Amino acid sequence: MLSTGLPQGAVPRLERPGPLRDRVYEALLELITTRALQPGQHLVESELAGHLGVSRQPVREALQRLNTEGWVDLRPAQGAFVHEPTEEEADQLLTVRTLLEAEAARLAAANADAAGIKALEALCEEGEKAVAADDVDGAVAMNARFHAKIMELAGNAVLAELAAQVDRRVRWYYTPVARQRGQQSWIEHRDLIAAVTARDEQRATQLMREHTEHTRRSYHERPRS
Repeated sequence: MLSTGLPQGAVPRLERPGPLRDRVYEALLELITTRALQPGQHLVESELAGHLGVSRQPVREALQRLNTEGWVDLRPAQGAFVHEPTEEEADQLLTVRTLLEAEAARLAAANADAAGIKALEALCEEGEKAVAADDVDGAVAMNARFHAKIMELAGNAVLAELAAQVDRRVRWYYTPVARQRGQQSWIEHRDLIAAVTARDEQRATQLMREHTEHTRRSYHERPRS
């Protein structure tokens, strides 16, 4: 185990050439989002640089950007730490998510074609397999893809852009409750697919609102480590 708490081999070295600061930023953000780097964890520039196979400069620049965006806290004389979200921060973000996704579900019910519905069913099947295998990372990834597909089927570019801005944080908050939500989350997805297939806009809206509310409540009720 590395001193930063990352398993050996968990972080691939970044290939050159390329805009390193952006690629380091993306790599660190993914590690934070998936909680490979835990909230409150100390981020040591030299160690992160070694794991990623880069110099300290792009790591420093990435940490500064992550600090600006609220993912990392830079503390004078102490260094960088993964941000620890407050309950209020999570509640506000997940409430906004409910508003965006409920409207997306309504529009998906109005606009989805047979191919789109088939894609939702395939994603749901993969998510169910991940849950059955106790593959938390896989379940989180499939959950994100399922909700992204609903947003795509909604056909509203502005709504999709707004949703994309909160998607990473939704994943951040969903990861610690994915096992807790388990199969029930995918049962709710199946119900949503049925509403979209029936072109029942009102029911799709209500189901998505209830679904995202369940996740919000699960986050607040999660076991604390």
